[in-house]
This record gives sequence, structure tokens and C-alpha cells, in this order.
Amino acid sequence: MAPAAHIPLNRERLIAPGPVEVDPRVLLELAQPQMHHRSRDAAAKLLEARQKLSRLLGDPYEAVITTSSGTGAFEGALVSTTPAGAKVVNAQAGKFSERWGDMAGRFGYDVGIVARPWGELLDADEVAEASRDATTLLITHSETSTGALHDLEAIARAAKLQNPDLIIIADCVTSYGVAELRAAAWGVDVIVSGSQKGTATPPGLGFVLFSPEVQARMVQNTAHGYYLDLTRELKGQKAGNTPQTPAINLIYALSAALDRPLSVPLEVLWAEQERKAKALIAAGTALGCPSWTARPSPAVAVLKAPEGLTGRQIAAALTGLGQRALAGQAPHEDTVFRVSTMGYADRYDALGVAGMLEDAFAALGHEFERGVAVSAAWAAMK
Repeated sequence: MAPAAHIPLNRERLIAPGPVEVDPRVLLELAQPQMHHRSRDAAAKLLEARQKLSRLLGDPYEAVITTSSGTGAFEGALVSTTPAGAKVVNAQAGKFSERWGDMAGRFGYDVGIVARPWGELLDADEVAEASRDATTLLITHSETSTGALHDLEAIARAAKLQNPDLIIIADCVTSYGVAELRAAAWGVDVIVSGSQKGTATPPGLGFVLFSPEVQARMVQNTAHGYYLDLTRELKGQKAGNTPQTPAINLIYALSAALDRPLSVPLEVLWAEQERKAKALIAAGTALGCPSWTARPSPAVAVLKAPEGLTGRQIAAALTGLGQRALAGQAPHEDTVFRVSTMGYADRYDALGVAGMLEDAFAALGHEFERGVAVSAAWAAMK
């Protein structure tokens, strides 16, 4: 089928689960003349951004901003809280949760794995039993590869009941600022995320938020990290300084980006994000593409490709329309595709994605009634 004549007029969009669309006002922060990271203004901006990150969590955790991806932030969190050779439990059910077990193994920790097939949900009692004699539990809240939102509350509470001294490090890369997250109430000690997801900032910053309790247990002069020694980093950042040169331009942008999600109560933010995700899933279901997981994350809709099509074909069709989505993570590139309205997007963007899906499926020759996806999305947001 020949491409529609209007396609060159389409606005290119990021509808993938990161990087996400960024508010033009945030991008303007990056157009400022280069600021010096040791200036008084830069120190004040670092402190401001850290305070806003704690507010977005909703708990008085201390934030460290790393010049890295979320993976770098997770590495720093692990080596800065967990002594060398300690027992570490990795609960995994997808690509990114598997990464943390691999990371811990490379550092020489005694790693125990609790695994479920991709798309399934972790069992709280199983994870808790495995964590009975562990120092640290590594767990992913929102698994971007499968679209599953694991029950972090139930898992953390069960694990702490078995082992009150357990340190829980949670990968909240796509749930922080997106899904309900009550770290203190649930007993989660460390929250890890990154700038290109829920905070709608360009890639390049990682975030680690430490509970008051875990700060007293952090490793001094870890042998596993120098640049990512977050014990030293936290001490400096509390005073508005960083031991290394930070991406100060991105920190200015981050502070501006955080104003939007903080403009409403967290409960309102979480509810609206959930409505948008439900709209995407409803649109997909109307086209024969249900959610891959039984407990979907509000960060990303991971939808099963219908019979006769593959995830890669659907993602490519959307790319042809100027809309950047993603197929599944290997080895599930053909099984599913992934769309998202994280970042600088609202409920009307969810309706737009539903329309994009209809155009993509029409281009692929998939039979459906026009308007069914948009109608389903709209109904899901009521």
C-alpha cells in the first residue's frame, strides 16, 4: 500500500516508553548560556532539583542525581548500600529485572534468583522466603519489557516481615512519577529512576532516593565504585556540591520539568497516568491486541500482536507514520509491541495514539471497524 500523501505533514512523536516527549519550556533551559557547575546559582539549582525529586516521591528521602542512565544509578545504589560478598536476591520477570541480577553477579555478590516467566507477576511469598537470610533484595516495580506492574507493596512488606534488616532496592525507572509509589509506607529503602521517563527530561541523569534508615547503613569507600560512590556523592549533594562534574544543564532542565507533575497532588497524577494507560490498552484490545500482562503498568502498554502480524511489523508501521513506538524486547520482538504516553503528554495524546494505531493497522491490511480503537480509548478514560 502506498503511503498516504499527508504523512510528510505528520508531527513526529515519541510514543515509546523512553525517551519521552519533553516540554518545549524544559528544552529552553538547555538553550541558556553555559553555566558553571561550581557557581552559587548552580549549587542552588542542584538543591532545588533534589528537593523536588523528594516531593515527587512523596517521602522525605534524600535524592542523589547521577550523570548517567538509570542503570548507572542502580549500580551506584547497589555498591553503596551492599557490602562486598553479601547475599543478594534478585526477583526477575523481564529484561530489566534480569539486568540487576547480572550486575550483582559481576560484582561478586552471592546472588539468589527468584524468577517468573516474562509477562507473569512475581509472588510476594516466594520472594520473601528467598530473602530470609539476604542482605539486599533487588526488584523491579514497573517492568518496561513486559508492561507488568509488580505488587511492590505486598512484596516489600512480606520480605521485611521475614527479614526486617533487609535492604530493598527498587528499580522504579518507569514507575517513579507515574504509578502509585509509597516507598516509606511499603518499606522500600532505595528508589532508582532516570530522567528520560516520568520526569520528562532528556536522557543523561539517574536518580537514587535513599530512606533515612538506609543512609545510616551505607558503605564507606566502596571498593566497587569511585565515580558511582553514592555515599560520598550524597554527602556532597546535601551541601549543593558534587564530587565530579555534573550535567548541570540537564539539572536545570530537570528542575523545570518537575514543576508539571508537582502542579497536582500525587494521587491526581497517578490516577491520570493510569487512565491514559487504560486507554491505550482498550484501544489495543479493540484491535485484537490485548495486554500481555494481567497487572499492567501505567507507564507502558505492552500489547500482543494479533494473528498474522508481528510486533516488529506494527512498530515499523507506526514509524512509517512518524510515530516512534517499540517492538518487544528480545526474544519477544515479534510477540508484542509497546506504546506509551509517559512524559509531556496528556489524555488527548492517548486518543491520538489510538488513532495512530488504527492508521498503522489499516496500512498493514488488518481488518477492523474504523473508529473502534478511538472509541474504546475514550470510554476507558471516563
